[in-house]
Amino acid sequence: MALEFASKKETFPRYKVFETELAGRPFVVETGKMCGLSNGSCLVRYGETAVLCNVTMSDKPRDGIDFFPLSVDFEEKLYSVGRIPGSFMRREGRPGEKAVLTSRVVDRPIRPLFPKDMRNDVSVVMTVMSVDQDCSPEIAGMIGTSIALSISDIPWKGPIAGVFMGLVDGELVVNPTEKQREASDLQLTVAASAEKIVMIEAGANEVDEATMLKAIKTGDAEIQKIITFINGIVAEIGKPKIEFQSMELDHDLLEEVKRDYLDAFKAAMDTDDKTVRDARLLPIRNELEEKYAEQWGAATIEELMYKMQKFVVRRWLLDEGKRVDGRGINEIRPLAAEVGLLPRVHGSGMFTRGQTQVLTAVTLSGLRDAQIMDDISLEPTKRYMHHYNFPPYSVGEARAPRSPGRREIGHGALAERALLPVLPSVEEFPYAIRGVSEVLSSNGSTSQASICGSTLALMDAGVPIKKPVAGISCGLITEGDRWMTMLDIQGVEDFHGDMDFKVGGTRDGITAIQMDMKVDGLTYEIIEEAFEKCRKARLYILDEIMAPVIAEPRAELSKYAPKMLSMKIDVDKIRDVIGKGGKVIQEICANCNAKIDIEEDGSVFISAIDIADAERAMHTIKTIVEDPEIGAIYKGKVTRLMTFGAFVEIAPGKEGLVHISKLDTKRVEKVEDVVAVGDELLVKVTEIDQQGRINLSRKDALADLAAKQKSGTSTLPGTLRPRALPKRTVRQPRNQAAKQNRNAKRRRSGFAAPPFGLSKKLRFPARLPADRVFGPVRCARRFSAVASLYTPRHWPCGASRGYFK
Repeated sequence: MALEFASKKETFPRYKVFETELAGRPFVVETGKMCGLSNGSCLVRYGETAVLCNVTMSDKPRDGIDFFPLSVDFEEKLYSVGRIPGSFMRREGRPGEKAVLTSRVVDRPIRPLFPKDMRNDVSVVMTVMSVDQDCSPEIAGMIGTSIALSISDIPWKGPIAGVFMGLVDGELVVNPTEKQREASDLQLTVAASAEKIVMIEAGANEVDEATMLKAIKTGDAEIQKIITFINGIVAEIGKPKIEFQSMELDHDLLEEVKRDYLDAFKAAMDTDDKTVRDARLLPIRNELEEKYAEQWGAATIEELMYKMQKFVVRRWLLDEGKRVDGRGINEIRPLAAEVGLLPRVHGSGMFTRGQTQVLTAVTLSGLRDAQIMDDISLEPTKRYMHHYNFPPYSVGEARAPRSPGRREIGHGALAERALLPVLPSVEEFPYAIRGVSEVLSSNGSTSQASICGSTLALMDAGVPIKKPVAGISCGLITEGDRWMTMLDIQGVEDFHGDMDFKVGGTRDGITAIQMDMKVDGLTYEIIEEAFEKCRKARLYILDEIMAPVIAEPRAELSKYAPKMLSMKIDVDKIRDVIGKGGKVIQEICANCNAKIDIEEDGSVFISAIDIADAERAMHTIKTIVEDPEIGAIYKGKVTRLMTFGAFVEIAPGKEGLVHISKLDTKRVEKVEDVVAVGDELLVKVTEIDQQGRINLSRKDALADLAAKQKSGTSTLPGTLRPRALPKRTVRQPRNQAAKQNRNAKRRRSGFAAPPFGLSKKLRFPARLPADRVFGPVRCARRFSAVASLYTPRHWPCGASRGYFK
């Protein structure tokens, strides 16, 4: 019986396409065709960039937690830029640094807009499927996430949108192209809702506060057009929001705890010492657990502790203008700076602000140690790396350290971004630089302390940074229309406040910004006040704390740091320096104890612990790529001996003749009397004939160097001081008669050389005692006709009687 198959053609009836323009480029949103099982999904096409955005939510709240479980992931697929991953498995692995940072940039503006009492897991996934470098996939992912959440049934008070702002030739540019980004003095990502600014992240080349605020306002104006576009999509295909199970703390319980324990909480928190505060709060926690844990559970106790501390901190600030540690609103905690703490590292600096303390160590190396980037960007390597470590002991926790998380990666990137504008160029300072900030103690604003500590360490290492950089944070407390900002927030104010506004920069402008929000956004007035407070505090730290310790970079590098030289060679000469199979460059590295990196444009970077070794390597490379100069002195190696002179290699592939009459300052009878193959000697180029043959003179080189030493001038760079060659005994003439005489003497003494190949064949040493025949030789003499040809007297002497046992 024949089987027949049939199927209906899928027509995707819910498929919709929405189009607009963003910064003069097409912006297209597709919904209803892909990912039908997600709560909300859309494919965003910005130019030729394509990002698939999906949001999902669990059906039930997660038990036993007192926070909203949101995860945001930005997935970089290397097929989007036409590359195969460079890992061993040739597939994408854990997220790269850029993917983690983009996930954080999207997380920060959307998280405050979820209901505070929701405990359902929410997952946001942005999959980068195609990349047009002129159209940022990060911005497409942020807007796509906002669209997916807005049209889904997940409770969320959006939409939001974001743009990337550049500053090219003094003009603000919305979503600059790749070429414009390379010339831009500003890299600002700003996100906003219909009413307020909800996220700011920036790197800048010392941009002043007024220009930064103008850029934020310009970006906000463009964002409002996108929000209008999103609202149109929601009106057409948006789903109604579902009802969720509220996990809000019982109001009656909270009021009861306030009535019974408010005074105890105030007394416990009224101190500038975090350790004392935690110790005072512990008995209150224990009492609450005994009284309420059985009925309400451990998660409720944690939320009660959080709510009560938050209530005390906010009431003190808003009602009394009082801070937990007794400082004034614009007062910075006690500060200290120190450099040169670690003798063997290339540079070190420690910065202390109250109970926050960060130690940074800087390491210098050759450019071959730059980080190789395997992501969707066009940047192949990263020369400056800043890593931030937050060990458990820094907050008094007793647990094992773990690998860096998103927070550590984000804080390290912020410090890196703050310092990049002041680093010297590769041409000025051809080093790979790694800074590692170890948080020794944490009570708020460790990322800004790492900026200050890293500046100190870089100057201590002798890195010629253009200007010192410092960082400070500003906090915010809001209640309805009331708000106030405070400078240098500590941990408890950050935890219970509404904003952590971090600003790093020099005396002349901002180099980095990162803003964390817990409310629905900021007004321009709040941002302007935060900028001004951070500017004044930054100048105070630079002038009063850091400058007295180290005002400018050290003039010399540490004696333990590699010394680096750079030069430029013709691209056609690169293969001559490298040699067949890398033979030439490996030989130079071995002989000079140096490392050499050559780039495709002909840039050569030479590093060595001793500067003299680096200079020798550079001199050797110059002799390879440059034609020999008549009158110049070179150090070469004897390669061949002839009766009329010696051939000397002054550079790989460049050989010249030293005539016998030019070998020494006195008469030379035979070449072998003065030099041998492999000897190194100084020679002077005296002539280059029409065929390119080089004539050398050791005699003239010795005379010139003797004159220089007599006049007190130093030897030529890249050469060694001349040393006298050892006296050599006159060798016996290597002719047949001499060989016959030596063999005759050996025969008379009972020895002679074995036939060619026998000692190698039997794996014996070249010389054996005459009166002993061992192992296989004895067997060979007894059982083999071949062995009978060789009697013991035919073996040469040279080994002791006990050579083989």
